[in-house]
Amino acid sequence: MSAAATPGTGRSAVSAVLLAAGASRRFGGQKLLAPLRGVPLVRIAAENLLASPIHELIVVIGREAAAMRAALEGLPVRFAPNPRWAAGISGSVRAGVRAVAADADAALVALADQPSVGPDIVARLIGAYRAGSAPIVAPVYAGVRGNPVVFDRSVFPELLRLRGDVGARRLLAANPERIEVVAFDIPAPPDVDTPTEYARLVLGPR
Repeated sequence: MSAAATPGTGRSAVSAVLLAAGASRRFGGQKLLAPLRGVPLVRIAAENLLASPIHELIVVIGREAAAMRAALEGLPVRFAPNPRWAAGISGSVRAGVRAVAADADAALVALADQPSVGPDIVARLIGAYRAGSAPIVAPVYAGVRGNPVVFDRSVFPELLRLRGDVGARRLLAANPERIEVVAFDIPAPPDVDTPTEYARLVLGPR
């Protein structure tokens, strides 16, 4: 999975952190185990990342951890347990960042309930990070800020100070001058938070 360094930049190894520890309260069950074309959503999200130019894949697990491990069986991933998954997404971010390999230059933080984030999106974000100098690289879909987001290792201490259930949103809002934006002329990949959103994903565009 590890890619060669980009000449002249020294920004090569980008680990991926897949957040898959949530409570799925609005779904009424572990949404990430729900199938899409016979494959659990979490596995689709993981396979998309593994098809991208990443250094490694770390999957943060919490609710129904054993079933999540089983859903990802056979894939080259490392697991980062978050025993306090019910306390909010920031704990999962912290668990994932702590697990990033020491030789990684950055972490791409992705959401497992966005299986429509394909390898092409991830590759463009990583390419922008490697070619540039901004400590944060984020996508904008048809004018709307979205996920996943690349964080340089210099930002890790701030990620480890996050608290609550808002992830890195406040950090991004407080530091717009540090963000390089990558524009995508497509709608934002949908979240799967409710049975209605899941049904819409299964049915596809109509």
